[in-house]
Amino acid sequence: MRRLKNASFIWGLEATGDVLLMFLYRHLQTAGLHLPRVFGGAEPHRPGMERQTSLATAFLSPGPSATAAFRTAATENNTEKACVDIPADLRLCHNVGYKRMVLPNLLEHETMAEVKQQASSWVPLLNKNCHIGTQVFLCSLFAPVCLDRPIYPCRWLCEAVRDSCEPVMQFFGFYWPEMLKCDKFPEGDVCIAMTPPNATEASKPQGTTVCPPCDNELKSEAIIEHLCASEFALRMKIKEVKKENGDKKIVPKKKKPLKLGPIKKKELKKLVLYLKNGADCPCHQLDNLSHHFLIMGRKVKSQYLLTAIHKWDKKNKEFKTFMKKMKNHECPTFQSVFK
Repeated sequence: MRRLKNASFIWGLEATGDVLLMFLYRHLQTAGLHLPRVFGGAEPHRPGMERQTSLATAFLSPGPSATAAFRTAATENNTEKACVDIPADLRLCHNVGYKRMVLPNLLEHETMAEVKQQASSWVPLLNKNCHIGTQVFLCSLFAPVCLDRPIYPCRWLCEAVRDSCEPVMQFFGFYWPEMLKCDKFPEGDVCIAMTPPNATEASKPQGTTVCPPCDNELKSEAIIEHLCASEFALRMKIKEVKKENGDKKIVPKKKKPLKLGPIKKKELKKLVLYLKNGADCPCHQLDNLSHHFLIMGRKVKSQYLLTAIHKWDKKNKEFKTFMKKMKNHECPTFQSVFK
């Protein structure tokens, strides 16, 4: 039935000569963007068609005309909109499939600096591959495509990403943030999706069974990003690892602070770390405790949670690059999206 409805919709556009809209519809389908309802089947040309046609023009040609449209448009609070290039260092979205985005974005971030910092909080989660639609969902909000009206992610996509990724987030002491509550997003209006809502593959987690804080890419840029997203960082040796109340309890032996954050110096001596919900998942770094480790984490209530662990390996090229960058790198200081 869905296929017939889509075919009828395209036929209606061809019959009425709305070529740009037809191209937009097909382009969105090819890109994996879902249009569950645009017009009724018996009334393909209704008031507002002119606005939809200009939307198609902006999507297909996000160049001077789209840029001019956004610069002259204003939001309710009179903040001017602009269509700008997605910078290479916006790692969450720089390879999402389109090259230009709207500022302010749909999360009301007004500057690129703010977008980069807030988006960087999500890069570690993206690297966990907890859901195939995570990047599309997040970038539709952090770096929305240049159109003359906002297009939000579909509610079902939000729910699928949330249900797959929140269990991973809980390893890091995070929960799905209020700003991304799924009931804020549309069910029946034009919306962005990864695949049709009845596709089962999109909701299957793609990651491994390794404890998420232990499953990290050994790339200098990724380590730096995780360092900035963490509240504290330590170089340490580990005395022992125990299971406690569903967590892994990590007792340090020697430790050197690289970033203290919420840890007070007097607490260092008796510091204990926890790998949240990690009692029964493997963490290969902890199989051999003879090494020094780079440990990053955050404080949640009274516990210090481990959010990333790497072997301190000076012979590794990427780790050596990280150590050089760490000496001069300044992390952004905007407030985190997580509470």
